[in-house]
Amino acid sequence: MNEREITVLTDVSLITCVVQRGLADDVIKAAQEAGAQGATTYYAHGSGVRERLGILGVAVEVEKEVINIVVANDQVERVFEKMYLAGQLDTPAMGIIYTTPLEKLATHIPDEIHAKLSAENT
Repeated sequence: MNEREITVLTDVSLITCVVQRGLADDVIKAAQEAGAQGATTYYAHGSGVRERLGILGVAVEVEKEVINIVVANDQVERVFEKMYLAGQLDTPAMGIIYTTPLEKLATHIPDEIHAKLSAENT
């Protein structure tokens, strides 16, 4: 019987980006071009003073898309910047982006990548 083993990654961070509905595809594309491997997206409903009042009396869209991307710590700055720009987060009321360091992460690691990681750590 093949014994199962957990490979734990410890040098990773989670980038979470909340954007206006319809922008997630552009943000994910920018992240992947910067080196991210994949993303998880889901819908959310925002609330706050900006949504109630809007800018200059114009209502702000409350439907949001939330993007979660896990990246290696050496990729965080590059991916973060590309996502920020693609999400137009330098514009008021367009969204927010933040990073969270992850203590450990486990998922399936293909054999060739596992061998490369093992070689680097020895």
